[in-house]
Amino acid sequence: MKADEKVNILMVDDQPAKLLSYEVILAELGENLIKANSAKEALNVLLKNDVGVVLMDVSMPDLDGFELADVIRQHPRFCKTAIIFISGVHLTDSDKLQGYKSGAVDYISVPVVPEVLRAKISVFVELHRKTRQLEALNTELERRVAQRTEELRQREEQFRTRADLLELATEAIMVRDLQGRVQFWNKGAETLYGWSREDVIGKDMHELLSTTFPMPRDQIDNLLTEKKGWLGNLVQKTRSGTEIVVSCRKTVNQEGTAILEVSRDITAQLQAEEALRETEKLAAMGRVAGIIAHEINNPLAAITNTLYLVRNHPSLDDTARHFADVAEQELQRVSHITRQTLSFYREAKQPVPVNLSELLDDVLELQARALKSNHIRLDKSYLAAPVVHGFPVELRQVFLNLIGNAIQAMPDGGKLGVHVRESMDWEGHRHGTAISILDTGIGIHPDDVKRLFQPFFSTKSTKGTGLGLWISKGIVQKYDGALTCRTLHGPTGNVTCFRVFLPVSGASANPAEASKPAETSGRRSAPAMQPTR
Repeated sequence: MKADEKVNILMVDDQPAKLLSYEVILAELGENLIKANSAKEALNVLLKNDVGVVLMDVSMPDLDGFELADVIRQHPRFCKTAIIFISGVHLTDSDKLQGYKSGAVDYISVPVVPEVLRAKISVFVELHRKTRQLEALNTELERRVAQRTEELRQREEQFRTRADLLELATEAIMVRDLQGRVQFWNKGAETLYGWSREDVIGKDMHELLSTTFPMPRDQIDNLLTEKKGWLGNLVQKTRSGTEIVVSCRKTVNQEGTAILEVSRDITAQLQAEEALRETEKLAAMGRVAGIIAHEINNPLAAITNTLYLVRNHPSLDDTARHFADVAEQELQRVSHITRQTLSFYREAKQPVPVNLSELLDDVLELQARALKSNHIRLDKSYLAAPVVHGFPVELRQVFLNLIGNAIQAMPDGGKLGVHVRESMDWEGHRHGTAISILDTGIGIHPDDVKRLFQPFFSTKSTKGTGLGLWISKGIVQKYDGALTCRTLHGPTGNVTCFRVFLPVSGASANPAEASKPAETSGRRSAPAMQPTR
């Protein structure tokens, strides 16, 4: 702001006559006077203009002066704007204290003495003008300092003999001798690995970092001797034990007595690339799923109609009609999977009561042949009769996948446990129902357990799609539940347990309600997915 530039003075009052009188009194100051008849109009003026002083009435119909001052002070642009109250009534000390807390800098009582009003306003106008001039000077000073700093930086660069080292100064730059002992360790290395320079000087660098090389270390040393350089990725550990992947460039000095290593952390980059590849897989599967759904739906309609006629044929006895019902249910599941595969179809219907005990019995009945052919003993115990409000299609899909996985894990026979009981989620402090599926099969390797619920990961080589458990966990999480896995390896065999926890918020503990026939328990229900662990 220039010395002769006018300062904006905002006058706020709901009575036009008062605004006119203030305008006449303050006209002698030669500043820019702005009138506002309401708090809303005043706020609009403030947002559009740089106001130096606000002169406002305490009593106004929409917002009083105190409330308007509070609103003004909350905005960072106006937290230091001078506010002067004018009051036509006597103000108590508590009123004045409230005004000062709201941001007022002064009070003027009615009747207004023109000389006093002009004198007070002029002081704050000049203060505002000086403040803006000082801010302009500070800005100019900062600009000059930045300009001078840039000039010094450019001059300094002229004296640097290793421009490439300066470019990589933010990377981990280390120098070691031919025996691996650290001679130099820059700030970038301290930041990346966690050890200070004093901690590592004289120590074997790659022993300290637990470096894993992509080829034998002797072979890398030979390449350094022959070609004076090497570039590749190394797996190393930081001081905290975190494993990282770095892109490392090694260069031997002219004398052949030391090796410069420049490392850059590319862990996040590799993870992003892997995520992109997984996303591309999902996109490709989505396109394939659309083709499959289109091709399967047409013959499904004809088969469904034919099965309907067979099911209602008078020549069928009760047993045959029951199996025809089961076949129709599974046909509906095949129809549903064409809509749900890789698109995570969610039923549009409202959730209904689902008797988990009956649903599990239906799934076990479907798997009875596989249990018998694999010589698997069934251990079933239902210590609770929970009724969950949800979608039977999804829940049946979850347990069909888990039980199918357990059966496939026991090709030479074993024991399948299906247990239902009331449980407590101690982490979330929630009551609910726990359904455990146990098998004594081949077990799961500890390294595979961490990736078990990732899409496209399967322990079945080419036999599995790697989507079953991922989809199942997503369904359980939609019910605010949890799906976990644990494998115990012992000298006499392995035990694998998949545990589904469903909170009590979606379940009914009323035994009478639980004993009702569950229209939900599986008629025309979940898609018959190929179980995939």
